[in-house]
Amino acid sequence: MLAYSYLCRRKYRKYKKMMKRNIRYWLLAALVALGAETALAQQVFKDLHEVKKKETIFGIARDNGLTVQELIDANPEMNQPGYELKKGDVIKIPFKKGQEPKDIVNPTAESPVKPSVGTDMRNRAIRIGVMLPLHNDNGDGKRMVEYYRGVLMALDSLKASGISTDIRAWNVPEDKDIRLTLLEKHVADRDLIIGPLYTKQLKPLADFAKNNNIRVLIPFSINSTEVYDNDCLYQVFQNGNTLNESYVFRFYERYKNSHVVIIDCNDSTSTKGAFTQTLRRKLEQEGMVYSITNLKSSESMFKKCFSTTQPNVVVLNTSRSQELNLVFAKLNGLMLTTPGLKISMFGYTEWLMYTSKHLDNFYKFDVCVPTTYYMDPLSPRTARFNQKYRTNFRQDMQKYHVKYAATGFDHTYFMVKGMHMYGKHFMGSSGMVGYTPVQTPLHFERIGNGGMMNRTVMFVHYMPEQRVETIKF
Repeated sequence: MLAYSYLCRRKYRKYKKMMKRNIRYWLLAALVALGAETALAQQVFKDLHEVKKKETIFGIARDNGLTVQELIDANPEMNQPGYELKKGDVIKIPFKKGQEPKDIVNPTAESPVKPSVGTDMRNRAIRIGVMLPLHNDNGDGKRMVEYYRGVLMALDSLKASGISTDIRAWNVPEDKDIRLTLLEKHVADRDLIIGPLYTKQLKPLADFAKNNNIRVLIPFSINSTEVYDNDCLYQVFQNGNTLNESYVFRFYERYKNSHVVIIDCNDSTSTKGAFTQTLRRKLEQEGMVYSITNLKSSESMFKKCFSTTQPNVVVLNTSRSQELNLVFAKLNGLMLTTPGLKISMFGYTEWLMYTSKHLDNFYKFDVCVPTTYYMDPLSPRTARFNQKYRTNFRQDMQKYHVKYAATGFDHTYFMVKGMHMYGKHFMGSSGMVGYTPVQTPLHFERIGNGGMMNRTVMFVHYMPEQRVETIKF
């Protein structure tokens, strides 16, 4: 019996010793995991990369100037047994060690809010939130990721001029209830929120902003009237009717001493009828004589519609390149048979996409293109911006006529610099900031007792002396 008791005590002591050792191991493992989780939560990521066919961890690390271990540290799931890199996976690309930005964060991570000095945003870091679809699942997400990169580039430039910021980003895809996002930490302390992309998400965000005195910059097309009632909103997009009225008014100012020739191009798919109708109504109100002809008219009938004593300005009822090409051919023929005839053309924003194909004719016919954005492909500043984007993100911007990174840069730089200069008194009016945009100028005006609406329009003028000027209004 004594021997049995002795054996039991020995086994208990051995078991107790083993349990203490295991507890130490478990605690150590928990601390390591917590440390890894904390480090990952605080890590700033440079980009998200969608894995392509036949790509490897080694190749992706090499292409981004990283070691394999640095890439794995940013993507802990790679350490799991049996992990395989597959096409379509989205992995995080970290900054190189020592090059992490201090004032910006990635949508996948957060950094602590900087301590404020008082409540006036002119004396502290300006707090910014981005609520857009930041993913690689579809075109909306990819465009908004590029836009967000432009936001980060703007903050980097502002930092160089001494403006401090704290930015946080939330991925808000089309199927997400934005009200859940608004419950998250650090949303209510923002000074500015950029977003949303989708109309159905605007009202909850607008109401939240009103309750928390946060400005909201709506960067793209939204079908909503919230801006007419909510003074926290800054709407960049101008609808078609508003733009047509603006373009026609500026058209009249520029061409009121010219003879207008409207050419019907027989394009049944055209959406430009609203513009030509608005233009004709304005010309008739001002007592200006104009002519209407058809692309298929005979040479003699076509010629009769042009004035030999006044400058002529030609307007088409389509924006398509195919019809534009036929019009140029017809006008060039007319110029050969009628020396001294003066012809200019007024186009559409879509014509900016055809510059490489029609540039000589744009110069020859003194073309003016109405638009709300323009990025001069020959400008040294454009070249520098393109190179900086390429250096930062290891790729070129997507091939759209609107460069989304440049749009994000201009929106952010304008708003943040203005808020830094004027605090809560910043309205976004013309001349307040004195910023020359890369692509997208902004000029806000108050809508009644509601928010601010962008009123910027400009003409891109292709001059006969083979220069391009932008005429801003």
